[in-house]
Amino acid sequence: MIWVVFLCGALWVLGGVFDRPRRERWILLALVWGLAFFVLRVPGDLSSDDARVWVLVTVIAGLGLGYILVLQRLKRRVTVPDAPKPLFQPAELERYARHIMLREIGGPGQKALKNARVLVIGAGGLGSPSLLYLAAAGVGTIGVVDDDTVDASNLQRQVIHTDLRIGTPKVQSARDAMLALNPFVQVRPYQRRLTAETAAILDDYDLILDGSDNFDTRYLVNQLAVKAGKPLISAAITQWEGQISLYDPAHGTPCYQCIFPHRPAPGMVPTCAEAGVASPLPGVIGSMMAMEAVKHITGAGEGLKSRLMIYDALYAEVRVIGIKPREDCEICG
Repeated sequence: MIWVVFLCGALWVLGGVFDRPRRERWILLALVWGLAFFVLRVPGDLSSDDARVWVLVTVIAGLGLGYILVLQRLKRRVTVPDAPKPLFQPAELERYARHIMLREIGGPGQKALKNARVLVIGAGGLGSPSLLYLAAAGVGTIGVVDDDTVDASNLQRQVIHTDLRIGTPKVQSARDAMLALNPFVQVRPYQRRLTAETAAILDDYDLILDGSDNFDTRYLVNQLAVKAGKPLISAAITQWEGQISLYDPAHGTPCYQCIFPHRPAPGMVPTCAEAGVASPLPGVIGSMMAMEAVKHITGAGEGLKSRLMIYDALYAEVRVIGIKPREDCEICG
């Protein structure tokens, strides 16, 4: 019997050397053991001690092998849940390292940015720097609404677009630029004008940035944001001056129409196309929009809730004035 055990051990080791599957090795050992069992006529002579040892060892080996087979079958039937996917890939941690170092943002703030959904109205002068910095900051989902195409006259100030993309829809041009800057964000382009009929877009987002260039859109965006209970960062520029504020009536601030209850008469406030605009000005105000968005999402510092910032680039002056809701406001009063 000892020689049979040695032979089985040698066959097992030899099978391992030749990288044979465990199943094949077990079958070979069972055949060798069974052949020896019957060649030595153990079943015909159970009265001897040797025969009883053979039977005992065979039964124990059979039970052990059966236990192993049943255990393996049960393991195959058990579904092991996949390990949770990490929120940030290693490349993202390196990318956002300067944010994570900031006490006011840190890891929790960067996670909030990753989970945030921000909608930007307009991919023009104000939208261009806002979109680029939101993407660079790691805002997880960014929507951009604009029905226009890139024109040569845009390139003096709309830095998200390039000469090669003249004639391309602005939302597509902006999407390409943002993903080239940060492939870890999701960009949703909406090539359409925001109207009451397309207002359902706002439902998918937590924060709205309005960089539109006309009063009709500004008043409409304000109305839709108030109705949806979404905070709104709205900014405007002309020639050398810009202004920006965060409107969130759901949390006690005025809305845009509280501060500007009536549309200016036609011609009173000329557009950039009519009066011109200094090239870096939309970059300054658009970057402020992105900065206020990052602060709002992460809870860092003091934002522009109930405050209106006015920037005069020509004389390098900045004024911040307090604003409050109007009880008779037809939108949020």
